[in-house]
Amino acid sequence: MNKYLRSFVLLGLASALAQTVQAQQADTLSRVFRLGEISIKGNRDSLRSNKIGSSIISRYNRMDVSRALNLMPGVTLSAVGPRNESAVSIHGFDMRQVPIYLDGMPLYVPYDGYVDLARYTTFNLSEIQVAKGYSSVLYGPNAEGGAINLITRKPVNPFEADVVAGWLNGGYRLSTNIGSTFGKIYYQLSASQLKQDYVPMSRDFNATANEDGGRRNNSYRDDIGFSGKIGFTPTVNQEYVVGYSYQHGKKGTPVYTGTDTQNALFRNPRFWKWPKWDTQSLYVLSNNKINETNVIKTRWYYNQFKNQLESYDNAEYSTMLRPYAFTSIYDDYTLGTSVTYENTDIKNNNFSLAGHFKQDVHREHNVGEPTRRAADQNYTFGAEDTYHLTPKLKLNAGVSYMDRQSDGAEQYNSTTKVVSNLPENKNSAWNVQGLVQYDIDSTQLLSFSVARKTRFATIKDRYSYRMGTALPNPDLKAENALNYNLVYQGHFFRNLSLEASAFYSKLQNTIQSVSNVAVDPITNVALAQAQNVGRAAYYGAEAGLGYQLMPALRMDANYTLTIRKNKSNPLIFLTDVPKNKVFASVSYQPVKRVSVIASEEYNSRRYSTSYGTIAGSFYLTNARVQIELIKGFSVDGGVNNIFDRNYQLVEGFPEAGRNYFANLHYIF
Repeated sequence: MNKYLRSFVLLGLASALAQTVQAQQADTLSRVFRLGEISIKGNRDSLRSNKIGSSIISRYNRMDVSRALNLMPGVTLSAVGPRNESAVSIHGFDMRQVPIYLDGMPLYVPYDGYVDLARYTTFNLSEIQVAKGYSSVLYGPNAEGGAINLITRKPVNPFEADVVAGWLNGGYRLSTNIGSTFGKIYYQLSASQLKQDYVPMSRDFNATANEDGGRRNNSYRDDIGFSGKIGFTPTVNQEYVVGYSYQHGKKGTPVYTGTDTQNALFRNPRFWKWPKWDTQSLYVLSNNKINETNVIKTRWYYNQFKNQLESYDNAEYSTMLRPYAFTSIYDDYTLGTSVTYENTDIKNNNFSLAGHFKQDVHREHNVGEPTRRAADQNYTFGAEDTYHLTPKLKLNAGVSYMDRQSDGAEQYNSTTKVVSNLPENKNSAWNVQGLVQYDIDSTQLLSFSVARKTRFATIKDRYSYRMGTALPNPDLKAENALNYNLVYQGHFFRNLSLEASAFYSKLQNTIQSVSNVAVDPITNVALAQAQNVGRAAYYGAEAGLGYQLMPALRMDANYTLTIRKNKSNPLIFLTDVPKNKVFASVSYQPVKRVSVIASEEYNSRRYSTSYGTIAGSFYLTNARVQIELIKGFSVDGGVNNIFDRNYQLVEGFPEAGRNYFANLHYIF
């Protein structure tokens, strides 16, 4: 256990116990850090948004962001098996097309636009907000399929704290959150560790050459996070916040265990470790209400990403002598700012203007090689307006212009030992969208939206040789999607909630890898290239239901149908998203201090490769029991994958078998 983290957790517990006056308990929603939100607003309320709060995340014991998001309809859990990364898709869009933010600050990696969601735990979050298809232009660039915003906590009491210590198969979790408000100042501090030496495998797994079963080889993880912010509210119309977060991660990458003979990993398994997956962020946020009708909000941030990947010769991870063995080092950073102006001078109207600047810098080298640099500068300008035609009818429209300019790109020739420049390039794109929402009554609404959204090609899309198997394409254009969404939400009899939606997205200029565009004259390897040749259609529906049958019994369920068609080349399959996903749970409180929750999830089969390899369908059953001991203290424990199913999100990379957990909570 990290000694500094342990000290911080004990300090949080001691501080909480030392308080002699119990602060008044606040509603969970009041602890949401509102300055970190980005939403489409009217002058009286916010238009439809999807969110999941910390109480729900805790109820289902979802410890990282990807598995918390998987509770929502329209969201599907996926994975990048060869890199041991966790991800999600939203209505079929992947993480490059649905950027992720922390308190409105972009988190995605500058080089390839992805982020490993398993590295981000949920322990310091108040809620997660998700925009599907239609998202505010105030987010900035690349929100082609929506956006995900992780919202941290804000204290509401003179002192508050929570501490959790837990056990799970192969490891443990620790977390603490401490916050305080005094006068015009508040602070929030968080620390956590999620450590696991191994992932248990299903007993139904059959041993292979590089995996004997039982404890998954090289499946360890250790994620330590610290974050804090201090806020100053000199008046009711002003708020200023300085925040910092640090994340240190390390992990192993389990070896491919599948049977696909066309997969290069079947012939040449990867023996990879990641001793460093570190991020840190420094940010300043402000909110200034100039008068009753004018507000200016700003964000300033600096994000740093340091990554080290080690490729070994063998399953013992002992030598690095063969040609494919290496140590790769990334040293990236993002520097950015955004300014938003809101005006409500016109009755029943809310108008916003936003400007964004974001510089992404990628620096990489293998040990023994010189560092090469590639960078982009992004400028985005947007305008958004919400108008209430009647008390029940609202219109929203948004437009934004995005401009991306290359700020240099370098390549290294390992034969000549020379670093040279690659061609620079630039792109621009427009986003236009509109939404109409009708409030049928105080408990029901209906909305329809159309949004043309875009994303720029990443540095990797444009410049990567993909380890000698591809050619760069610096002139890639922005891909775009036309997203249609029809949504209904309703609440009935105070105990029944229903949401349903249908969606359709038409993708053009999609960036796809085209095979056999050239042959390397030295290695005689057929080379691929990323090109704007893709046309696709994503469509489907989702539904969610919540029903409080009686005070002690509640049922929740949701269903997602996602169909994806490759219009440009039907023989190339779109991967990682199942057609059907079902989630259902039952919560029961037999006595006042005891609650039980059981859940069931089903995913239909999905393609793992573009040539048709399949990861099969699966069912998962989970259960959890929580017991309140004395005021402030509770324990909980449970079982995931109760029936020990041997399932996969990516063919050849089995997920955890039956596994157990137990936690001790203290809340002040």
